[in-house]
Amino acid sequence: MSTTSAKGPRSRMPNPLPFVPELAEVGAGLHKVIKNGTIPATTVSLVQLRAGQLLGSTYFVVRETRVLRELGESEERITSVVTWRDATCFTDAERVALELGEAVFTANPSGERVPDQLYTRASAHYDDKALWTLVMVIAHIGFFAPAALIAKPIPGMPPGRNYTD
Repeated sequence: MSTTSAKGPRSRMPNPLPFVPELAEVGAGLHKVIKNGTIPATTVSLVQLRAGQLLGSTYFVVRETRVLRELGESEERITSVVTWRDATCFTDAERVALELGEAVFTANPSGERVPDQLYTRASAHYDDKALWTLVMVIAHIGFFAPAALIAKPIPGMPPGRNYTD
């Protein structure tokens, strides 16, 4: 967890950009892909919220909850992401996106994480470009997961101000 001091919440590590400035370009590229318009912004944030829950990342959960509220999503839909399989408030396309993200971030002791049946269901809702975009939505969280879990950026703070320098 992030620590708290007399100055407020603190991350475990400082902002990575002074140490690995190339990260800004990588992050910008990923953001450009996931915002290319082929996947609704709501679906992007629903998938990333679920990934944050699975990873146990307060930073991701707080961030995506805030984004979903800014997009006008209801509290019912936001809080139902954790139990999306039983919730009735998601479209079929959102459900398969959530399932795909969950499959990637959850070990399957009986075999393949993303079986052909799941891929087939996803490709029924998303064309090739949208499916590749969805892959990058999931990859975005996977790429930044180590930073979120190890460095512990400050939840609720915008990028650039979410690390203690």
